[in-house]
Amino acid sequence: MPIATPKQYAAMLDAAQAGDYAYPAVNVTSIVTINAALKSFADSKSDGIIQVSTGGGQFASGLDVKDAAFGAIVLAEAAHRLAEKYNVLVALHTDHCQPGKAEEFLKPLIAETARRRKAGLNNLFNSHMLDASELPLDENMTISKEYLKLCAENEIILEVEAGVVGGEEDGAAGSASTPSEKLYTTPEDMVTVFESLEGLGRYMFAATFGNVHGSYKPGHVKLRPDILKNGQDAVAAKHGEKARFDLVFHGGSGSSLEEIRETLNYGVVKMNIDTDTQYAFTRPIADHIMKNYDGVLKVDDEVGDKKAYDPRSYLKKAEESMAKRLEDACDHLRSNGRTIFK
Repeated sequence: MPIATPKQYAAMLDAAQAGDYAYPAVNVTSIVTINAALKSFADSKSDGIIQVSTGGGQFASGLDVKDAAFGAIVLAEAAHRLAEKYNVLVALHTDHCQPGKAEEFLKPLIAETARRRKAGLNNLFNSHMLDASELPLDENMTISKEYLKLCAENEIILEVEAGVVGGEEDGAAGSASTPSEKLYTTPEDMVTVFESLEGLGRYMFAATFGNVHGSYKPGHVKLRPDILKNGQDAVAAKHGEKARFDLVFHGGSGSSLEEIRETLNYGVVKMNIDTDTQYAFTRPIADHIMKNYDGVLKVDDEVGDKKAYDPRSYLKKAEESMAKRLEDACDHLRSNGRTIFK
């Protein structure tokens, strides 16, 4: 199955919202990580989301090029071809893009989708994230409206964020010193987001409820999923039940299963997975190197072992490990066995 069409992606989100489940949205940087994601979704019989950050796109473009938009296009085109071999729906998304990078990252990607559509092809990306949370809310909504209109013209869904996700993840806003009150989006903010964007196009909303990017032990991150419920209720009370958001969960590493599952009841349809899959990918590589030290390296003028230092020998293990971690994510988010692909 090729990458989901705009209508199929909308149906995916509708199904998740109606069924109280969410899709893992996994960051990729290479063909190997794309294949890990596709394997996981197919093995789990789950639809899913593959996403590219500005840093991931820059990395994929090559050390001498360092062009985030170009690298994102390369990864997306690879995903379009690779996804044809699987019987689940997969959507393509771009992760955190701050306003200062949007002109050189989001606009070229939107333009590439427009070019493809004129040629009768599917959208390059199904959705993009504009992370203007570093700005005051009124300025955030002004630029979000601009990009939502651009996206809507090409049946692209925009993800926006209000509030700040703490920690650091590939250039995302926020830091370890972010004031705690900034980590929680207020009901008033959520009403403002709805009233600012209503009628301009379909969007997802990353409201913050104490989430922090990075890797932490369970209990370190103080999540308050009730923030999401209170905000959704405030919007519904003023504008009706249809006004409830499609919510996105960022910074979920270290969250308990109970906390993750609770957010599904409040409208979360997408949860970003990056830190955990990075570790799952790297862990077997480290194991391989340590167990095959004399084979991987040409120690004391020896010749080593080609089978040990062939990158395929450890990248296969990395792909398998990353896929297994994503299978756990599908289970945690209750998306396994629920593909809407027919």
